[in-house]
Amino acid sequence: MKSIEPILLRVQKATPGLRSATDDQIAGVLRALADLLESNGALILRANARDLKRQKPGDPRNDRLLLNEQRIRGIAGALRKVSGLPDPTGKELDRRTLANGLEVERITVPFGVVGAIYESRPNVTFDIAALCLRSRNGCVLKGSQEAADTNKAAIGLIRKALSENGLSPDCVALLPADRDTVQQLMKAVRLVDLLIPRGSEGLIRHVRSNSLVPVIETGAGVCHVYVEAEADLDMAAQIVVNAKVSRPGVCNAMDTLLVDREVAPVLLRRLEGQLGYHEVEVYADREALRLLKGYRLLQRAKPEDYDREFLSLKCAIRVVGGMEEALEHIRVHSTRHSEAIVSGNRDKCERFLREVDAAAVYANASTRFTDGEELGLGAEIGISTQKLHARGPFALEKLVTEKWVIRGTGQVRG
Repeated sequence: MKSIEPILLRVQKATPGLRSATDDQIAGVLRALADLLESNGALILRANARDLKRQKPGDPRNDRLLLNEQRIRGIAGALRKVSGLPDPTGKELDRRTLANGLEVERITVPFGVVGAIYESRPNVTFDIAALCLRSRNGCVLKGSQEAADTNKAAIGLIRKALSENGLSPDCVALLPADRDTVQQLMKAVRLVDLLIPRGSEGLIRHVRSNSLVPVIETGAGVCHVYVEAEADLDMAAQIVVNAKVSRPGVCNAMDTLLVDREVAPVLLRRLEGQLGYHEVEVYADREALRLLKGYRLLQRAKPEDYDREFLSLKCAIRVVGGMEEALEHIRVHSTRHSEAIVSGNRDKCERFLREVDAAAVYANASTRFTDGEELGLGAEIGISTQKLHARGPFALEKLVTEKWVIRGTGQVRG
C-alpha cells in the first residue's frame, strides 16, 4: 500500500499561502479555472467518455458520471459565481476590551486542509476545489474509480489555474482512487483538519464510524412528497413528476409519494400516464396497488422499500389517512434531507414546515431545489443532514471555523 502522506504534507505546506493571498488572486484562480474548463472542454469530455465506457451500459447511475457541453457550461458558471462571493474568512464576530485592558476579538478562519471522499460525480471535483480555495482551505480529493480519468483531467486544470495566479498548485491534490486511500485519509489526524464524505449511505456510515479526523457528513436522501387533501392536483402532479424524473440519480429526488386518501384516486390516475411515460417503476402499498391496477411497472411495496434511496427511476407510493399519518411516516422513514407538502391550506403547510425535522422543508415546491447553486450559494460540497455546524447545502460560509485573537500590553493572570 503506497502511503499518501507525502501528498498530504505537500498540501499542508502549500495551504498557508492561501491565507496570505489577496482576494483578487483567489477569485482570479476560479475565473481562470472557468475559462480553462470551457476552452478545454473537449479534453474533459474525452476523459469522461473513457470513464463511461468502463461502466455497465444503461445503468441509471451513469447519469451522475456523465459530462456534456451543457454540464461543462454549468460547472464553469458555478465557478464564476463562487469567485464573486465574499471571502468568508477574516470576519469579525465579536470584539471587546476587558477590564484588565486585554483586547479580545473573535474572527472566522479557514479550517486548514479539507479532505473530501466522494463517488462518481466529476463536477464535485470542481465544486469542492472551488469552495475550498475561496475559503482559503487547502484540499485533498478522493474521487471514485468510476470517474478516475475525468478527475485527473480536472485536477490538471485546477493546478494550472493556481499556478497562473501565483499560488502553489499543491493547494489542491487528487488522491489515488483505490480503497486503501480512504483508510489512510481517515487516520491522517495531524495532516487533515476536516473530512467530508459525499456518496452512498454505506460510504458515509463507514467514514463516520471509523474516521479519527473530524467529520461533517453529507447524508443520503430518502425524500418524501406529501400531497394533502386540499392540494391543487395539477400542481401536485407537476411537483411529483419533477421531483422524481428530472434527475433521478441525485440525493434530492423524491423516493416516496404520500397521498391523502381523499384525493388518491384522482391524483394517481393523473400520475399514471406521466410516470409511465418516464418508465418509473412503482412500489405501492395495498391501497395504491388497487388504484394503479393496470400500471405496467407496478409491484407491491415491502416495508424496506420505504427506507430506500432509489437513485433511479423508481419510487414508493403510500396512501395515508391524513396529515397525522403522513407526518408519522416521515418521522419514521426520513433521512432528514428534503421533505415537501403540497396543499392549498396555509395552516397545514406551516405546520408541516414547523414540525418536520429535515435539512430542507418545502411547501408547494419540488424537493429538487435542495442544491447550493439553486439556493443562491454558488455551489456546494453536499447536503448535510446532521445538526452540528452545518446543515442543508454545505457551502462556502460553512467552510470556516473561529479563532480568538487577544492583544495585550503585558497583562499576566493573578
